[in-house]
Amino acid sequence: MDSPIFAAHRADLAALAADGRRRALAPRVGIDFASNDYLALAGSYALAEALSQGAARGIPAGSGGSRLLRGNHAEHEALEAHAARHYGTEAALFFPTGFAANAALFATLPQRGDLIVHDALIHASAHDGMKLGRAERTAAAHNDPQAFEDAILRWRAGGGTGTPWIAVESLYSMDGDRAPLADLAAIADRHDAVLIVDEAHATGVYGPAGQGLAHALAPRANLITLHTCGKALGCEGALLCGPAIVRDFLVNRGRPFIFSTAPSPLMAWLVRQALEIVAEQPERAARLAGLVRHAEKRLAALGIAPSGSQIIPVVIGDNARTMRIAAMLQAEGFDVRGIRPPTVPQGTARLRIAITLNVSTRDIDAMVDALSAAMAAA
Repeated sequence: MDSPIFAAHRADLAALAADGRRRALAPRVGIDFASNDYLALAGSYALAEALSQGAARGIPAGSGGSRLLRGNHAEHEALEAHAARHYGTEAALFFPTGFAANAALFATLPQRGDLIVHDALIHASAHDGMKLGRAERTAAAHNDPQAFEDAILRWRAGGGTGTPWIAVESLYSMDGDRAPLADLAAIADRHDAVLIVDEAHATGVYGPAGQGLAHALAPRANLITLHTCGKALGCEGALLCGPAIVRDFLVNRGRPFIFSTAPSPLMAWLVRQALEIVAEQPERAARLAGLVRHAEKRLAALGIAPSGSQIIPVVIGDNARTMRIAAMLQAEGFDVRGIRPPTVPQGTARLRIAITLNVSTRDIDAMVDALSAAMAAA
C-alpha cells in the first residue's frame, strides 16, 4: 500500500519519467561500449593473479577501522609511496573512491576567504565537496582559460584576499575533450593559485607510464592531481597526489578521510600491481589509441565529430529519443548507454560511446552499423 509519507517522492519520480529522465539499474548486456575499463584490466588474468598472490601472502580483505585507528596497513603506505614516485609528487593519499577523494579535497583544503573557480562541466563529486566547504565558488566557461583568469581578477577587484583554487578535469567524462592544462597552470602561477586536476579518465591511458595528462606539469608546489583506480587501472579507490602538506592536512582535517573505514589493504596491494602493469605494458595504451582512431574514422561517416579521446559523445538532444536509440543498440547486443540531464546540460542528452580494449575493430564496425540504423529509425 502506498504511504502518504512518500507522496512527494512518487511525484518526483513521475516527473522524471514524464521528462524521459527516470533511471533504473540495468544488468551488463552485450559488447562493452559503456564502461571505463579502458585497458581491459578489470577482468584480466594479470589482476586476478595479483589478487591471488596478495591473498596468499595474507593481506587482509578488510581494514577493520579508520586509518587513524587500527585500519592503517603497510599496504596502504606502500601504495601511497609507490604512487608518489610514479606521479612525481611529494606525497599521495589513498581513498576508497574518487567521489570520496573529491569530496574530502574540496570540503577541506580551500579555506574561508578563498575562491574556487571550477570548470562548468567538472565532476558532480567536486560540486558536492564544494557544498560542504567554506570557500566561495564560481563556474568558468568550459575549457576557457580567460574565463578562469577573469573570475580571479573580478574576485581580487572585489576585495578577495585569500587563495584562488582552479579546478578542472584533464579529460572530461561526458565530452571526451581535454583541458588546456598548460594555460591554466600559467594562470595559477600568475595569481598564486592552486591547480587541481582530476585525472580520472586520463590515468593509465595518457602520459609516460600512464601518468596522465598533467604529468608534464609535475612536480610543482601548487598542483594537486586526483587519479582514480576504478577506471583504466581496473581496481577501486583513488589517489590524491601533491605536496606533503596536502596529505598531512587531509589526515588531520579531512572528515571524509578521518571518519571512514580505511580501504581494503588487499585492494591497495592490487592497485600497486595495476600501476606496475600499466607502466610495464605501454602497448595496452597504444592498442587503445589504434581502436580510437578506427572508431573515429567509422563514426565520421555518420557526421559524428571525434573527441580526440576514448570517450566519444553522440549528442542526440531529446531525452526520449536518446533512450530509444540506446535500447535499439542494446537489443542488437551492444552495451551503449544514454546519458541525460542533469549529468549533462539540458538539451544535450547523448549516447556516451566508450572505446576500450574489451572490443575489437570488428565489434566497432558492427556497432557503428547498428548505430546508423537506430538513428534512422528512432
